[in-house]
Amino acid sequence: MEARARLVVVGNGMAGARLVEDLLAAAPGRFAITVIGAEAGGSYNRILLSAVLAGDRERHDIVTHDAAWYAARGVLLRSAETATAIDRTEGLVRTDRDAAVPYDLLVLATGSTPVMLPIPGADLAGVVAFRDLADVERMIAAAAAGTRAIVICGGLLGLEAADGLRRRGMAVTVVHLMPWIMERQLDRRAADMLKASLIRRGIRFVMPAETAAILGRGRATGIRLGDGRTLPADLVVMGVGIRANTALALAAGLDCRKGVVVDDRLQTSDPRIYALGECIEHQGRVYGLVGPIWEQSRILAKHLAGVRDAAYRGSIATASLKIAGIDTYSLGDLDATDGAEEILLDDAARGVYRKLVLSAGRLQGAVLYGDISDAGWYAELVRQNRPIEAWRHDLIFGRQLAERGGRGGGDERPAAALPMAAAVP
Repeated sequence: MEARARLVVVGNGMAGARLVEDLLAAAPGRFAITVIGAEAGGSYNRILLSAVLAGDRERHDIVTHDAAWYAARGVLLRSAETATAIDRTEGLVRTDRDAAVPYDLLVLATGSTPVMLPIPGADLAGVVAFRDLADVERMIAAAAAGTRAIVICGGLLGLEAADGLRRRGMAVTVVHLMPWIMERQLDRRAADMLKASLIRRGIRFVMPAETAAILGRGRATGIRLGDGRTLPADLVVMGVGIRANTALALAAGLDCRKGVVVDDRLQTSDPRIYALGECIEHQGRVYGLVGPIWEQSRILAKHLAGVRDAAYRGSIATASLKIAGIDTYSLGDLDATDGAEEILLDDAARGVYRKLVLSAGRLQGAVLYGDISDAGWYAELVRQNRPIEAWRHDLIFGRQLAERGGRGGGDERPAAALPMAAAVP
């Protein structure tokens, strides 16, 4: 019996675990698979960390692939073990347990690392990122012992952390550098509606404001802003963002820029090494969201299974805020330049806002607030690059009215809705 090829996956996060799952389905029995994961235990759904922080889920609720899952499928899981070097000549992955794990094919799923502002006091106790279960456990402990939290950055991660800590009983202040929150995903109007909703929940905002230093001796006691103001805190959370974790790949001499550079087969500059997830750069882009990870995993599993024409062409960026009772969604390209136009629906009474960005008769991006029921349909239109001229006058009102009305079908729109929509050149 021919020996199975040895496939080693470095990283047991959402990307690595999903790839193993997809590969077992696409090519059962083809590979002898070893997974090396730095965190203890199995893989978990990182998207639900905010639910654990808020108290809606327990740690065990978000585990997706535990040790028993791997064992039942003949996959060797080396958990709580960190890959420290790749010997490309010998085909070995070395770890912090002095192990040398041989491979015929290697997949890097090393994910990302949180960005920590390089400011005085960033290394004090009581300063945490919001990236993994250990971070969440530190935040929960701080919420039990203290009363005031400052979250630096009003992006997706920062706002989810702020709401979770608020629900843990802390008085939370978000300090954000930019004029409006989630500026990468939302326009000013949607951001202002979101901010107003969070203020009603009790979250305070200081913005635009630069964080110059974290105050305290041994432990954080507050922050100092760029204008000299100080804000007290028992906990400081940095939700500034993430950076592709390329350290292992760089040390091995692989081509890296913003991430580990891969081609349409998710292959690196070494033909025996592949990569996927938040650690990669594909066609100049890096992705920090789960949707692209699923697409990459599916394509890479097909390629490793022998489907040679399987190719990854990039993903449409989407973002959804995971705060109970607040519906916010954005997708695609929101830059309305080079002849693109915007269509707006703004219903302040109902707390509903939509912006669609059209270019050359196709939908290129959307922002939805308050009602995201048509998010999947809009995403489908963007991904498929489908012509939308037949629905042009009804598109803003959603799939049901648009597909029923078609061209000239505007008479079926509710009369009350007509004044809300406007085209912006």
